[in-house]
Amino acid sequence: MTDANFSRPGAVDLSALANASAPTASGGFVTSVSEADFESVANLSLQHPVILEFHSPRDPAGQNVSAALADLVNAAGGRYLLARVDVDAEPRLAQALGVQAVPTVVALIGGQMAPLFQGTRSEEEIGALLDQVAQLAIANGMTGRAQPVSGAALSDDPAAAPVNPRFEKADAALEAGDFAKAVEEFDVLLKETPSDPEVIAGRAQAALLQRSMSFDPEAIVAAAAERPDDVQAQFDAADLEVINGRYEEAFDRLLGLVAEVAPEDRDPIRLRLLELFEIAGRTEPVVLKARRRLASVLF
Repeated sequence: MTDANFSRPGAVDLSALANASAPTASGGFVTSVSEADFESVANLSLQHPVILEFHSPRDPAGQNVSAALADLVNAAGGRYLLARVDVDAEPRLAQALGVQAVPTVVALIGGQMAPLFQGTRSEEEIGALLDQVAQLAIANGMTGRAQPVSGAALSDDPAAAPVNPRFEKADAALEAGDFAKAVEEFDVLLKETPSDPEVIAGRAQAALLQRSMSFDPEAIVAAAAERPDDVQAQFDAADLEVINGRYEEAFDRLLGLVAEVAPEDRDPIRLRLLELFEIAGRTEPVVLKARRRLASVLF
């Protein structure tokens, strides 16, 4: 993931900031958080990603970042919770988490903190980073959705969190580990809204999880090396690379393959690439570059 490493050494031990209080709600999927209620927010990251924004009301440059984050998070309908920390009001919390400048935005996934960006970014750049956070969470089996916090305190009880009605069946299947059923439910949603990017991405992620259930990584790597012309072997290797966040390697693998096969054999490879593009994030530079290469091969 760009600008993030969810397994970096020395990640903050969130259990050190313990308190059972509930954070003050700010509306939608956006809440304010203090040192006193930080642990309850961190606990939510065991169910869905939490985006932490460290800001200061005295920083006018950060206002556009705050507005873009709130718009994107609320539009995502529960993919993440945005937890905002006012560093002027909560200097000890900012210091404990190593925040040196505002705005600073980090992600919490499974109780681990990783940096996303510091300073100002465009809404498009922020959206691309949030897409990657959501995709990484799903790839790691984290399928819960955030609870709207409008007018109410947050709960760290996952059973209390409502789900987006549109995705209720697909989310339930993902939560149960029934990825084949999740694919079926996303297919139903695709019939209703064929151009919905969230449905398309969700279906791609569920399909990848379904395929990965039978993966033997060592066997996949060996088969791909031994059989460079075997389309299925290369599909498996590309899936494995995507799961490990090595998007460029996966795309290069399949782009090389699509250039080598006969024109009548290209469509399955094209479709797999388009599916993997959704998982990586359609606005990511690596995806845009790969799309251009694919177009040059096909046309």
